[in-house]
Amino acid sequence: MTNYSNRIVSSVIWSGIERLSVQGIQFVLTIILARLVLPSDYGLIALLTVFLVMAQVLVDSGFTMALIQKQNPTEKDFSTAFYFNIIVGAIIYLLLYFSAKYIALFFQEPQLELIAKVVFLNIIISSFAVVQRAKLTIALNFKLQTLASLFAVIVSGVCGVYLAYNGYNVWALVFQTLLNNLLNVGCLWILVKWFPIFSFSRESFRHLFIFGSKLLLAGVISSLYSQLYTIVVGKKFSTTNLGYYNRASSFASWFSVNLSAIINRALFPVLCSIKENEEELERKFLFYMRMASFIIFPLMLGIVALAEPIVVCLFTEKWLPIVPLLRILCLAYMWDPIMLMNSNFLAVKGRTDMQLKGELWKKTIAVVILLVTFPFGLEVVCWGLVVYSFVDIYIMTRFVCKVSRLSLMIELKSIMLVFSLSVGTAIITWGSVELLWHSCYGKLVGGIITGCITYVTFASLFSFAEIDSIKTIFCKKYKFDD
Repeated sequence: MTNYSNRIVSSVIWSGIERLSVQGIQFVLTIILARLVLPSDYGLIALLTVFLVMAQVLVDSGFTMALIQKQNPTEKDFSTAFYFNIIVGAIIYLLLYFSAKYIALFFQEPQLELIAKVVFLNIIISSFAVVQRAKLTIALNFKLQTLASLFAVIVSGVCGVYLAYNGYNVWALVFQTLLNNLLNVGCLWILVKWFPIFSFSRESFRHLFIFGSKLLLAGVISSLYSQLYTIVVGKKFSTTNLGYYNRASSFASWFSVNLSAIINRALFPVLCSIKENEEELERKFLFYMRMASFIIFPLMLGIVALAEPIVVCLFTEKWLPIVPLLRILCLAYMWDPIMLMNSNFLAVKGRTDMQLKGELWKKTIAVVILLVTFPFGLEVVCWGLVVYSFVDIYIMTRFVCKVSRLSLMIELKSIMLVFSLSVGTAIITWGSVELLWHSCYGKLVGGIITGCITYVTFASLFSFAEIDSIKTIFCKKYKFDD
């Protein structure tokens, strides 16, 4: 294997270690907190997440992707992006700071005002590390990002749990989030050793903005839509129901979103480097899509099969109402890698205009789906998300087809065997759980073991190429150095 191929493998693995280790620790913290607080408390935090997610998209403004996509970005490019991100971050924080009162009034939750003013400090803190993350991503250096993230999440996590144990409730989560962000940014500054020059180039800004502005608009539309569910559920239903929806959505999306992000973050610069070779680009794109599906499909359908014992064992019986929501949302989020990879393929080709058009079409239809479903309750709203996932794939593959030889049928054909095996494994897992075990923990452990053995056995018997690829990656001796 060539040195460059080793770097690709290394980047994916370190990207995975960073994402899964950090998210894994936070996931454990979520379980601990879920045992200490009520669903309504999670509902309150979810209301503020709406604004944080939107603010983060605006602060970045698509400049991270623009820096990665640009060939040989200069110091002027990096410094221009740095100063712009900080200015935007400060402006957005001030706007939200003075809007905190009205946010609390809108949701009829007076305690949100003070909490919001503190939580929104994360916006300014995050803006100081946009360039550092871009530089590490360009260099395929996810090892340093891993070290920074792990240190930050472990220290902040210990402090957060201590505060929660001593009765600080929501403020424990607020402090943990701020400390985590501050430590992460500080570590990136120390490890990257990059400082901006005193220069703001109009030419650099124009170039980055031309590319990034379309990504910005697409990101705003996508984020607004994703948070629209929280707004609608929070306003239409109680904070308890919002807490149920938030926990179900967070758990269902954990594997899919994180694994998709790992793969796409590591492979975007790789695909950009071969974008001039059409045949190689399309071949690798389909290969990575199959690999992502091979991992994510069985995980998501496995959660569908084991939803009840998972919820009872991890969150206790007070969270049982999220079981049907969790199952439906897993069916929706399992298609995330397909959706994200198609969108990023357009960015690789430099067609962010098509990304934007696709987002406009998708989210227009998505809002219609939401408006039609929410009067019928939370479960129907979740089924609407399943419908939307297929709408997303159809629309984005239509645009991808215009800039390549790829099509919806080609993509579906490449993942159909993996999908069929995952469905079969889920059915066998569910059947074994219902017939062989009675206790909650027995069902969970037995179901996981049965599912893993079934999936790997049949994948090996039918000679799935993905099995050989995984063996190649993990059975050979690699040096994961930069």
